[in-house]
Amino acid sequence: MSTFATERTNLLGLPRPALETFVAQLGSRPFRARQLMNWIYKRGTGEFTEMTDLAKDFRARLAAQAEVRPPEIVRVQRSADGTVKWLLKADAAQAFEMVFIPEPDRGTLCISSQVGCALDCSFCATAQQGFNRNLSTAEIVGQVWLASAELAREAAGSAAAAGAEAAGERRVTNVVLMGMGEPLANFRNVVPALDILLDDFGCDLSRRRVTLSTSGLVPQIYKLAEVSNVALAVSLHAPDDALRNELVPINRKHPIGELLPACWHYLDEQNGRSVTFEYVMLDCVNDSPAQARALARLLKGHPAKVNLIPFNPFPGTRYTRSPAPVIQRFRDELLQRGVLATVRRTRGEDIDAACGQLAGRVIDRTTVRLGSKIIGVAVQP
Repeated sequence: MSTFATERTNLLGLPRPALETFVAQLGSRPFRARQLMNWIYKRGTGEFTEMTDLAKDFRARLAAQAEVRPPEIVRVQRSADGTVKWLLKADAAQAFEMVFIPEPDRGTLCISSQVGCALDCSFCATAQQGFNRNLSTAEIVGQVWLASAELAREAAGSAAAAGAEAAGERRVTNVVLMGMGEPLANFRNVVPALDILLDDFGCDLSRRRVTLSTSGLVPQIYKLAEVSNVALAVSLHAPDDALRNELVPINRKHPIGELLPACWHYLDEQNGRSVTFEYVMLDCVNDSPAQARALARLLKGHPAKVNLIPFNPFPGTRYTRSPAPVIQRFRDELLQRGVLATVRRTRGEDIDAACGQLAGRVIDRTTVRLGSKIIGVAVQP
């Protein structure tokens, strides 16, 4: 018998309609899918023997043909500021990362969608590794499931010492697809993962608490508007095409004049409040007052906010971080012109968990980097 024939289905990769089909194939009715999702996502268990409201014969069929298998943890690093970074196994050679950022009023989990990245943004550590493969839906959702389980376990262990209130701060309330990879280049696997994150019987997150960050794959932004309604963040990083071509090479294929209309269309279709434009602050590159004014002209009058990100260095980079007074001046220029702007607080820098620092382990680079030889990028439909 082949390995394929005996391979069990990872239920973390099945949105509710697909799970209903799966349980029907096992001879059960659709409501069993909702029961399964309740056990997996609400109660956090992947052990079928613990799912006591399911018939024993159904549990036996599940055990034979299904599993709840999150990614395997390779290493855990903890920052002095409370940020946690997990290195997760993709296969024998490859690994990817996720990061949890605790705050008093929320717990944000930054998850990956690919092993490496092909977009070759010049200021990003992930892009310097190249690209190996897309993550599956189960690997994407599995990050959220795994982090929730790990944080719950830690909270239970420390509740007596820290108190229930302190332990409660360390849970996942927000998810951002801002880790390794370009989510819209893995469209086929990312969209079902978003469905599970938003499903009342799944992770049950508000659409405003799930954010997809893209470098600007314009056709996929239009397509996303048809099938999902999560918050949208766009890596802009420059107010003009000449500079953005250098920093974000996908701009050569989808320039700013195409990107911004796609963003406004997304909001119109999804009744969204605003698009967040991420703007990494690079010393003497994109941080002048004139560039701030040019950025304001692009965005003024539109439902946009700008998140200014102090550059986080990594080995071999040619960039340095803009000084704090320069960042504040840039923000003030935007605010004075009616564009909402905030400065992101850097978290996890001591464990290379800050924005743009995720590196994972990409050994087999099956795709060339975008900036070296090609202007397009392979996109999974």
